Amino acid sequence: MSKGTTHSATRREALADRKWWLVDASGLTVGRAATHIASMLKGKHKPSYTPSMDTGDFVVVVNAAKVRFSGRKETDKVFFSHTMHPGGAKFTPMDKLRARHPEDLLHNAVRRMLPRNALGRQMMTKLKIYAGEKHPHSAQKPAALTIAQ
Repeated sequence: MSKGTTHSATRREALADRKWWLVDASGLTVGRAATHIASMLKGKHKPSYTPSMDTGDFVVVVNAAKVRFSGRKETDKVFFSHTMHPGGAKFTPMDKLRARHPEDLLHNAVRRMLPRNALGRQMMTKLKIYAGEKHPHSAQKPAALTIAQ
């Protein structure tokens, strides 16, 4: 490689060195955990990082139901969605979303930190989130990833 050039990963390089990481989300703050997970999915921790390619790793998150929020978000935060029909606004309090789908809290936080295009959707397929301890990815032998609080 000549001096002053930037290396762009090829598809073969991107697929060759994919690893599996295991994150225990119990007690972690949603935003801090989502930032680290999004970075791993993008591949920004690798020297072969290329913004226009999916060079990231697989991430398995367990205990997503035990994730926490800072401040008064537990009681005050409300999620908004719209059906695109008149009067179709839907407001879901966090406690109801946590009771129904606790893994969606972390899933949505990570998804909103990734690109909003086909590349971001491809990166999201490498994220596996489970509300409890058990996960079906033990055959991949994921390495433990510790996220500092």
